[in-house]
Amino acid sequence: MVKISELRLRDVINIVDGKRLGAIKDIEIDVEAGKIKTLVLPGNNRFFNFLSRSDEVIVPWEKIIRIGVDVILVELNSFSQPKRPEA
Repeated sequence: MVKISELRLRDVINIVDGKRLGAIKDIEIDVEAGKIKTLVLPGNNRFFNFLSRSDEVIVPWEKIIRIGVDVILVELNSFSQPKRPEA
């Protein structure tokens, strides 16, 4: 079993292009089901990330390929997708 605090220490790598997407910024959990829904990663503009949540990259649980000891492999066909929908 892996703790959420341990997940946040791992780098996220996109297996489509081999790019490092960064470390997990936040995790969305479905409390009723007790399951992780998405991983939230910082977007491209890391300097202004604290000003806006719209620049985040959202990785749905279904796009996670493997959780390793020091990395999490995901499959995102386009780095710009999916983004958090505007509230």
